[in-house]
Amino acid sequence: MFSSTITVLAVAGLVTLSVGALVYTLFFNKISGRAIADQRVNRIAQAPARSSTDRRAQVETNQRRKNIQTTLKDIEAKQKKKKGSAPPLSLRIERAGLKWTKQTFFIFSAVCGVVAFVFSFFSGMPLYLSGAIAFVGLLGFPRWLLGFLAKRRQAKFLNELPNAVDVIIRGVKSGLPVGDCLRIIASEAAEPVRGEFKYIVEAQAVGVPLSEAVTKVYEHMPLAEANFFAIVIGVQQQAGGNLSEALSNLSKVLRERKKMKGKIQAMSTEAKASGAIIGSLPLIVTCLVYLTTPSYIMLLFTTQSGNVILVASGLWMLTGILVMKKMINFDF
Repeated sequence: MFSSTITVLAVAGLVTLSVGALVYTLFFNKISGRAIADQRVNRIAQAPARSSTDRRAQVETNQRRKNIQTTLKDIEAKQKKKKGSAPPLSLRIERAGLKWTKQTFFIFSAVCGVVAFVFSFFSGMPLYLSGAIAFVGLLGFPRWLLGFLAKRRQAKFLNELPNAVDVIIRGVKSGLPVGDCLRIIASEAAEPVRGEFKYIVEAQAVGVPLSEAVTKVYEHMPLAEANFFAIVIGVQQQAGGNLSEALSNLSKVLRERKKMKGKIQAMSTEAKASGAIIGSLPLIVTCLVYLTTPSYIMLLFTTQSGNVILVASGLWMLTGILVMKKMINFDF
């Protein structure tokens, strides 16, 4: 049908195609890998400006991260140094929101001690018991009063702080400087936020940097929320960034913490009521017995053994109240 020459040529062509296909199959991975490598080299060689920009951006990001870490370490070191020592009396008076001097506080303490001694002594109590009550009135009650007023002032500060942060957020978004926002809060916010921000404005007026001025808020109000605010402002002043976004996140955190604290207080109300009833029962029973049969209960106050029993019972009762208070108070 075909001549021998055509047959030989056809066989030779088929053999050549088969050998070529076999070689291509064996060396396909090497050939394609080389091509991909060449494409990558060409791509890098054609875009040198983009790689340098990426490196510069990466360097700036790393530098900013280091600045933030350094700022946070400095703030933590200052706070640890201040926490290591007890606050001075002048700072405790300032935290309570009082305008007293140390001399005024000492006079108030002396008056409390004298009043407690006179009242207990003329009530018919023994001299040593009147002296113990006078000691409590001299040293215990004034310092308890400072702590009570400070906690009440801190609660008011927590209620008003998220609103103050929102004022700064809206002011920054509308183009106002941070200093003007602080002045608005210092003149229109409710106490004690107004007083604390007024101190920041006055500190800036005499040349104190904003990052250092806001740290004084945490000294006057030793609260986690005040610490958060000081850290956000300090980091933004040192490392830069979007202040409105950072304060927006802080405002959300403050409000969520406030909601959580309210839930905890609501859940622990029943336990607190039970503790208050149990702690007040001995005093109520004592008063009722005194009203019904005074001669029966007065043995505790007129005899030496009764005084010993009364003091021991008071100590046990105080221990139980402190234990219950520790169990029902939740730190948050």
